[in-house]
Amino acid sequence: MASTQLADGRVSDRIENYAGFWKKDTNKEGEADTANRVDNYTEVVNGYYDGATELYEYGWTQSFHFSRFYPGEAFAAALARHEHYLSSKMVLRPGMRVLDVGCGVGGPARAIARFSDANITGVNNNDFQIGRARKYTAAAGLSDKVQFVKGDFMKLVEQFGENSFDAVYAIEATVHAPTFEGVYGEILKVLKPGGVFGVYEWCMTDAWDPSIPEHKALAHEIEIGSGIPEMRPLSNARDALKAVGFEIEHEEDLAERPDAIPWYYPLEGDIRKAQTAWDYFTVWRMSWSGKLVTHNAMHIMELLGFLPKGTWQVGETMKIAADALVKGGQTKLFTPMYMVVSRKPLKN
Repeated sequence: MASTQLADGRVSDRIENYAGFWKKDTNKEGEADTANRVDNYTEVVNGYYDGATELYEYGWTQSFHFSRFYPGEAFAAALARHEHYLSSKMVLRPGMRVLDVGCGVGGPARAIARFSDANITGVNNNDFQIGRARKYTAAAGLSDKVQFVKGDFMKLVEQFGENSFDAVYAIEATVHAPTFEGVYGEILKVLKPGGVFGVYEWCMTDAWDPSIPEHKALAHEIEIGSGIPEMRPLSNARDALKAVGFEIEHEEDLAERPDAIPWYYPLEGDIRKAQTAWDYFTVWRMSWSGKLVTHNAMHIMELLGFLPKGTWQVGETMKIAADALVKGGQTKLFTPMYMVVSRKPLKN
């Protein structure tokens, strides 16, 4: 049966097909399975976000990323600080033309536009998210500062042309690319000479060893529940930036800072760790009872036709990833915040 695009931009069978890109037993995953996901990254990523976007907005916020936390700091405030920190390290300024690569529903773009007064263009290959991003941005009164376009971040030059932006950032998005070299190379080309690129990258850390079965399984569990074709080591990201021609000015794995409250605490589901009264609800949603309520409700809503088929299954894979992300954080095998600020040379 041919795929049908729904009125909200989602595609009828893309969500249903998502989980099929992985073996049920991740320990049986092979190189051919990874290659298939990489080759079909557009279907993998869009299938995931067609099913996961509303779940992210319900369980997280409109900013689909992690952050560091300070004692007593509200969840939403920490997310905004994480966005502002990247903006400040990049020295984004009023009037700059800035590209947000993999913009989601636009939460970071709106926050950074308010913080820096820069003009932000968000690019995203998912129609459903683009529609929601535009709606939220209009409601926030920021449509004159923040725009969104549909596009493939592996074809940025084709869409925008070379030397088009003063700055580019990506917040936990380019991990979805088939290769770091490919997406970083496109970013370099659309930057003006001397332009800056800031990224928070998802990586397996230097402590991760794919020859250890438990380490390899952990990476696959993160992949299946996060719409990622292939998790890669931190060194791969660093080497890719240098290989395509960027000059690294600052790099740091922010997860290595000795924070009293770990970045993954909201995923643990321990309401005793909630930092503010409102955060009790955020943390509860990731507790065993919160997951039970949410996922049973999703199952019923899907059966009744209120959610597209396959949404519940995507939600089940997200539960796998949540546990894997906590484990990856606790063992220091994974980081969602390898931060790099790099610059395109004035002369190639």
